[in-house]
Amino acid sequence: MARTLDDEPTLDDEPTLDVDLEEQRVALTGYCYRMLGSGSEAEDAVQETMLRAWRAQDAFEGRASLRSWLFRIATNVCFDSLASRQRRARPMDLRPSSLPAAPIGEALADSVWIGPVSDSRVLAEVGDPADVITARESVRLAFVATLQLLPPRQRAVLVLRDVLCWPAAEVAELLDSSVASVTSALQRARATLQEWSGDLGQPLRPADPGQRELLERYVSAFVNYDIDALVKLLRADVVMSMPPLPLWLRGPDSVGDWLRRRGAACARSRMQPIGVNGMPGFAQWRLETDGEYHPWAIQVVEINDGAISGLNFFLDVERLWPLFGLPSRPPGEALG
Repeated sequence: MARTLDDEPTLDDEPTLDVDLEEQRVALTGYCYRMLGSGSEAEDAVQETMLRAWRAQDAFEGRASLRSWLFRIATNVCFDSLASRQRRARPMDLRPSSLPAAPIGEALADSVWIGPVSDSRVLAEVGDPADVITARESVRLAFVATLQLLPPRQRAVLVLRDVLCWPAAEVAELLDSSVASVTSALQRARATLQEWSGDLGQPLRPADPGQRELLERYVSAFVNYDIDALVKLLRADVVMSMPPLPLWLRGPDSVGDWLRRRGAACARSRMQPIGVNGMPGFAQWRLETDGEYHPWAIQVVEINDGAISGLNFFLDVERLWPLFGLPSRPPGEALG
């Protein structure tokens, strides 16, 4: 019998198993990213999930949907990973803000930081506009960082119930728990998020003329390195961070002073809009001393109340550029 769109795939359909697994990849990667806080680690977790699924397919008896079965495996993979390391964070979660002239400090390991993720890896390309906005909201940097405050089981419950909208009974079955236990865990998780919630930044809204104009002004100011114009776009409590460096700055004056002095090498940069963490983002190439443009940063711009409230420059380009599928030279630049 032909499968309809309403049918749940099972592992009895071996000729289409590869297709069925791939259809779950974006949802699984988004789930693992919210659980782990790292795009590369989420990719690895999904690969491990697929491998375990293939190895265990003979034991799958169709008692649950393929989706539930895969998410159970992915949850266990994430739990295994989280058991062996400290939680990831943002620079502003670890130390007080710095003065612009303060030492930059040694770069810290990737395992310390919340990392950016490409929208194409974790967000469905189409869907109801309201659902698209909700999905973007749930991968914002500050939200993912707040999720890391939760114990792993609470984190899984909150993501499955409040982000992915799974029924409590299905979550309880996935976690080998009870509905009452899931409900209690969800309430505790929500209370923690409420206590820690702050300005999370607006998701990208391409149809919003105000947001679009603000971003156009930001790009113009940054590319032309007009720091006076750029500072005028910043909110009074703006923060700027540069993982994997521990230094971070607060306030328009500090940000402007740092960009004018220590960040002056970014003058004449090239930028390209990219989908990152459901938020406004850009790939940045910097003109180096060899006269060529080289990858420099993944920028994530946080916006609140019509102004820029956060500038995040992720500098680990050797790892990030392949994850985002970016070219070594900016568009329009020939290789030397």
